Amino acid sequence: MRDPFLVRLLGVTLAVGALAVSWPGARPEAAPRAVEARGELAADEKSTIDLFERSRNSVVFITTRAQVMDFWTRNVFSVPRGTGSGFVWDDAGHVVTNFHVVEDASEALVKLADGRTFKASLVGSSREHDIAVLRIDIDAGRPSPVPLGSSHDLWVGQKVFAIGNPFGLDWTLTTGIVSALDRTLAGEGGPAINHLIQTDAAINPGNSGGPLLDSAGRLIGINTAIYSPSGASAGIGFAVPVDTVNRVVPQLIDTGKYVQPTLGIQVDSGVNQRLGELSGIEGVFVLGVKPGSAAEAAGLEGAALTRDGGIVPGDIVTAVDGKAVDSVERLLAILDDYRAGDRVRLSVKRGERQREVEQVLRQGE
Repeated sequence: MRDPFLVRLLGVTLAVGALAVSWPGARPEAAPRAVEARGELAADEKSTIDLFERSRNSVVFITTRAQVMDFWTRNVFSVPRGTGSGFVWDDAGHVVTNFHVVEDASEALVKLADGRTFKASLVGSSREHDIAVLRIDIDAGRPSPVPLGSSHDLWVGQKVFAIGNPFGLDWTLTTGIVSALDRTLAGEGGPAINHLIQTDAAINPGNSGGPLLDSAGRLIGINTAIYSPSGASAGIGFAVPVDTVNRVVPQLIDTGKYVQPTLGIQVDSGVNQRLGELSGIEGVFVLGVKPGSAAEAAGLEGAALTRDGGIVPGDIVTAVDGKAVDSVERLLAILDDYRAGDRVRLSVKRGERQREVEQVLRQGE
């Protein structure tokens, strides 16, 4: 049988089955291929690059530490807790991030895009909105605040851009669209967060607290959570809308906490659900009216107790400014869109009578 492997000294012939490659003499020297001219970048590529270059300096990288106690020695140690993102809010050194980024942390460090790192102090936080405000002492070379946009006029399908530090990979840009609006996300051990923006822009652990921008580079939300069975991006991310941020953050800076405006009525979620089931009426049952409140001035009346322990319903709030109210949670979510001093119109049911009542919201306690 003929041997398929042949080597000849006057040239080289390599044969494997029917395949053969041969060349006489020395092997030719390989050279890099010529690079073809690329031409102009596409217009949308240029605008995305420009947006990132304009925005990246306003985004920060946050690392947190927590204090733990050794069970045996009782010594206290500071250990790394996690990382997240944030953005510069104003010229006073305030940095906005998510509440869950700094929750249970004993200290936080804020790293700027130029590499400088500052120890941050906590100014205030709101678990209900997953928002926290930090402050760093920086005099020279302060980054510009992120330009502010609006979220009430967003459309599904708009382009969005997320900048953050996923998995500790700093200053990462991802893009996508607004996938849905007005989502509600149940909090882990806390209250539900309302009016969220849903996006398919890749958001991963570490993106939390970073800005969600529109195509003009304006802030439209804070990236806060993802829906993912694996823990990584599955194309469903959520952001706290900027209209909420712009209402909550100034109050956190002024007072360190957020207090929702109030009607001056007493309500209870469990009792409300039971009364609704018994009566078949959807609304919020007024259990009591606080003395001196706007509700008292508007003539609202609370429920009354009978001698045998029963409840005689008083007023039932069924809508606020035309928005239907079917639970205490829904009422609180609607009120959260207002500020103290705003005037609202309540649809109130008492017995068979339905009436409209105007009331000015007051600052809660």
